[in-house]
Amino acid sequence: MKLEIITPQQVVFLGKVSAVTLPGELGLFTILENHAPIISTLVKGKLMYRTAEEEKFLDISGGFVDVNKNKINLCVEL
Repeated sequence: MKLEIITPQQVVFLGKVSAVTLPGELGLFTILENHAPIISTLVKGKLMYRTAEEEKFLDISGGFVDVNKNKINLCVEL
């Protein structure tokens, strides 16, 4: 899957991932390969994304996610 994480100031990450876990309004949820299309708001919490080399964590204060055809777009506030 391709992940793009952006903030109002910069692009934080752009690359391939195997999983993304996000803090949604109803709790944490994970996006894996071939996930159904989704648009969701995000709340304050910790997001995790797994690359081929490691798991990375990022504290966010909110934002939204758009998932479609194995492309994940995150617009977040840090």
